[in-house]
Amino acid sequence: MADLGNQRIGTFDDLKRFESEMTLEQRLPERSVLDVFIASAEKQGDATAITMLMTGAPDEQPRRVSYNQLLGMIRGAANLFSDLGGPAPGVAYMLPSLVETHVTLWGAETSGYAVPINFLLQPDSIAELLKASGAKILVALGPHPQLDIWQKALELRDKVPGLILVRVSPPGTPAEEGVVDFGAALMAQPNDHLTFGESRGGDDVAAYFHTGGTTGVPKLVAHTHRGQLVAALGGASMCGYTSDDVLTATLPLFHVAGTIVAGLSALMAGVELVVMSPAGLRNPAIIEGFWRLVAHHKATLVGGVPTAVGAVLQVPVGDHDISAVRAGLTGAALLPPAVGKRFQEVTGRTLYEILGMTEASGLISIDPLSGSGGTGSVGWALPYTNVDVLHLNDDGTLGDVCSPGEIGVIAISGEHISPGYRNPDHNQGVFNDGILNSGDLGYKDEQGRIYIAGRSKDLIIRSGHNIDPAMIENAMSTHPDVALAAAVGQPDAYAGELPVCFVQLHPDAQASNEDLQAHAQSNIDERPAWPKQIHVVDTIPLTTVGKIYKPSLRCDAARLRITDQVQNELGLLDSSIDVVDGGARGMRVTVKLAADDEKSVSNVEKALATYLFEAVVEVQ
Repeated sequence: MADLGNQRIGTFDDLKRFESEMTLEQRLPERSVLDVFIASAEKQGDATAITMLMTGAPDEQPRRVSYNQLLGMIRGAANLFSDLGGPAPGVAYMLPSLVETHVTLWGAETSGYAVPINFLLQPDSIAELLKASGAKILVALGPHPQLDIWQKALELRDKVPGLILVRVSPPGTPAEEGVVDFGAALMAQPNDHLTFGESRGGDDVAAYFHTGGTTGVPKLVAHTHRGQLVAALGGASMCGYTSDDVLTATLPLFHVAGTIVAGLSALMAGVELVVMSPAGLRNPAIIEGFWRLVAHHKATLVGGVPTAVGAVLQVPVGDHDISAVRAGLTGAALLPPAVGKRFQEVTGRTLYEILGMTEASGLISIDPLSGSGGTGSVGWALPYTNVDVLHLNDDGTLGDVCSPGEIGVIAISGEHISPGYRNPDHNQGVFNDGILNSGDLGYKDEQGRIYIAGRSKDLIIRSGHNIDPAMIENAMSTHPDVALAAAVGQPDAYAGELPVCFVQLHPDAQASNEDLQAHAQSNIDERPAWPKQIHVVDTIPLTTVGKIYKPSLRCDAARLRITDQVQNELGLLDSSIDVVDGGARGMRVTVKLAADDEKSVSNVEKALATYLFEAVVEVQ
């Protein structure tokens, strides 16, 4: 069984002691993901592994699954997938957060490899991921009144020839022709041994996760068993997980934060996962009842992505006893300081920020939960992991190590780094001789703590001046009326880009644009970073894991600028402007003029030629 040490890591010296006491091989004898569940069952047995909440209602009787039961279900699922797909089958799934999702994921990794799919993607995109992954089996949620997963699954069966469809539905749900019922098929399999031989393990691919960032085309990232195990060990040791912990599981299980950080890492240590409904913190009822549920289940660890944590913190704790909480965890997006401060005020505990990446099996660094926490820091690198901050050369290659406090590109090496993308053509510039170029800008302090300064591709570049959007977003988030802020670059003919900021206000808040501008100028030290415009919107678009979806906002910012130029400055009031993300120059703008304005085409083309995006002028 993995050795998590006899004392919690709280300081940098504790971390170094942890590394020096044993080699990684001595501390982590497990060869496969299945070995984790065998070891946890041997130690925890009938203790609860997963508490499943479906609604979060006060009178709900949750489903509880012990470590022994979970191990049996994982073995059964592995046997099922082997029967259906043959040796080492690829098993994709489109499932919300359920016990069956964990069983599918870990069972798939045991018999072959898992392909977690974001079920909110469109069928054509999902079909491409299935084809690229080589998955033979698709496990999907059956008919549901709020989710269209099953409709997509049936459509995918037509798009991907030979796909075997497995449905997860309540017992007794009528089965469609040619569809395997997951529950019934699982019951028919032995759960005390594997029928196909040994589990996959070591350097075998355990899963292909598609990257779910805010930009770019999804790519399939390979995870090995060894990589996931090393990441899980690092997370468990830095978080100080024990069998006394109860963790609120709120992240989707198609994302590495949900599967590794709040999944395998916690289950390795015997933690009880309280799954906060299939939709997690996207469920308004869970947000409204969050502190009641934390008190009822005596949760010791709570968290979610920063936007979700911010929403929860708007709900009064009231008279609920949350004294069992020892820390909060957040990641997947940069943490606005205002949210961390509010968490401290509400709970009396620290909200710790995790740095993770799909290409690093989900985890890179965290401040140890038993330590004091570093304000604004994502902590120290995991045990047995090396993180350097490197200069970025003019040709895009990584250079020498930066001095403390000097901003550069964060580069990671260690046994949990992915061997690369399924399509090796995608590896260039990301994986190089065992070193992962994260694309994150950051720096280290004198104590070796890591700080994120922004995404290199997320920079706003104003006349050659690099502006970190987080600087604007953090400042705006301190305004009492602002619930969420997102800064992007707006195309500008002179400067290339100008910073603009979209803000979402708290319900019933009435902040004026003048007030917001004054706040920005008072709280942003760099004058070039002052937002040229501030736009109050009803909602800021988010990805399925709660990250701000920047491509949509960049398009909105461009549309606002070009609409103003074409309609107001050029007087073409009957024109329409369409902006889409992507293309050869990152953005494509199409201006459609009325037939009466055909003579103005050349003027519009001349005006648009001064921008960096691709532009097209058409006559309707």
